[in-house]
Amino acid sequence: MISILERFRRWRRARRVDAVSVSDAMWIRAEARLPFLDYLEPEHRLRLRELARTFIAEKQFYGAHGFALTDEVIVTIALQACLPVLRIGLRAYRGWVGVIVYPGDFVIPRKVMDEAGVVHEYDDEVLGEAWEGGPVLVSWHDGEDAPEGVNVVIHEFAHKLDMENGEVDGLPLLPSGMSRKGWAEAFSEGYERFCRQVDAHAETVLDPYGSESPGEFFAVASEAFFEAPCLLQEDFPAIYGQLRQFYGADPAAGERRVYGEPPRDAGVDSP
Repeated sequence: MISILERFRRWRRARRVDAVSVSDAMWIRAEARLPFLDYLEPEHRLRLRELARTFIAEKQFYGAHGFALTDEVIVTIALQACLPVLRIGLRAYRGWVGVIVYPGDFVIPRKVMDEAGVVHEYDDEVLGEAWEGGPVLVSWHDGEDAPEGVNVVIHEFAHKLDMENGEVDGLPLLPSGMSRKGWAEAFSEGYERFCRQVDAHAETVLDPYGSESPGEFFAVASEAFFEAPCLLQEDFPAIYGQLRQFYGADPAAGERRVYGEPPRDAGVDSP
């Protein structure tokens, strides 16, 4: 039986969502920036739009350093933020409300203590950052200024999923039926092989930044899962299989449906 309080919460949430109106023209403009959404089935595309509307209703967007937020920016970010939770649901993003958008790369002051107990302060230039229990910070780039091969929104929201069960360690809260052992084996082997590729200065299908830690590797692999799924499936089939179960999606099948079998990039090496 649903309590009166729960009924009120659902009513209030429905009112907030109803207040978010996005025109067909706006959806089309935002989605044109995200060609990988073509990998979705039509019914899943509509589901993503509805999830994005709910996300916009529940989260608060802020422009930093004088950045003027437009409806198109908000809708484009919301679509990408909701793509990883299309089957999981927005409950995975509960407990925080802020999305802060910067005009390009931004700097975060850091303090790090070394083994000798000496504190080092420095400015770290980043594209985005997710704070545990706090907001998601992302940079916005227009046109040719956008960094190639990087999806900062999917990356940072993958970190949010990783944080569901504690620290950012590359092991998110797995759905019922998934094996922690199977996940650990696939990602441990894949991460070690990927680090060898990066150390050898070999060309990789993943952003080399993923070699920084298992948590970054999961986020970078998630970017590729949605944007370049066929390449990820070919080079890291075990990881693709785990992400397919985790996200409840098979974007490689969608990519093949849209473009056919993509040619193999002869420049990518595997040790």
